[in-house]
Amino acid sequence: MKKIVTAALAAICLSVALPMSAKKNAAPAEEGRSFSRLLWEGEAPHPKIIKPDAQGNLRAPVNIGDSAKLYVFLPPASKANGKAVVLCPGGGYAGLCMDYEGTDWAPFFNDRGIALIVLQYRLPDGTWQIPVEDVQEALRVARRNATEWNIDPQKVGVGGSSAGGHLASTASTHFADPVNADTVSCRPDFAILYYPVISFMPQLTHTGTRSNLLGSDFPIEHEILFSNEYQVNSDTPRTWIGFSHDDDLVNTVNGLRYYEALKNAGVPASLHIYPTGGHGWGIRSDFRYQKEMLGDLASWLESF
Repeated sequence: MKKIVTAALAAICLSVALPMSAKKNAAPAEEGRSFSRLLWEGEAPHPKIIKPDAQGNLRAPVNIGDSAKLYVFLPPASKANGKAVVLCPGGGYAGLCMDYEGTDWAPFFNDRGIALIVLQYRLPDGTWQIPVEDVQEALRVARRNATEWNIDPQKVGVGGSSAGGHLASTASTHFADPVNADTVSCRPDFAILYYPVISFMPQLTHTGTRSNLLGSDFPIEHEILFSNEYQVNSDTPRTWIGFSHDDDLVNTVNGLRYYEALKNAGVPASLHIYPTGGHGWGIRSDFRYQKEMLGDLASWLESF
């Protein structure tokens, strides 16, 4: 099984041709519709600033990670059950795997009557508010467009893989104190976490994910604030968690700690640890336990 590391991940994921990927996964017009749109109608509250590296060099701007967009996949109105998922691809907060951790999931969710909204969030470059305000706004956009998109505003969930799982768990635990105030709620109603980074504590975290979000010189209180196992309470949404036992990039204990925190808070949770698969399987067909994983997830989605 191919392993994914942050540097290679960024290089691979930044090469994805998003419009082609979205078109490839769109349902036929007579069965549903798909489209893309900018997340923010104007400037985002926290503008993206590309910071110099340790040698003082500025990287070139790229489309992925420097602008926030939504890729929306809606099931047929006759099939829609009101549920929607805002999905955050992984990439260590250094890149975005928009295909097998993003748009390739559209058929799975649409076939079950669930709208999929893939979030191309801006990469933080050490400014944590940037991706956090993006996911919070994406949840609000889904609710603002609930009528047009056949979405129940009380059935809007969040999902994410790896660092995208950290962002999704942040959305699940930091909604009471959002980056930007708004009358529309940014609390997810449920969460799906694929091999997520949960903790920023030294013994558990993926250090690249932590430093890309917080920067290299972050205060200890931010390390604790974004260790989301410590931020769970009874208002945290019900959650599905999937890991591989042999994940050697993100410690599986991240999932165990989050599950334990959810259980202790009385929040319904489902934890699945597959025997093999490593890290970064998404919806790739070469994941040995793809059938089991999809079955587990489908059953969970039908349980509420």
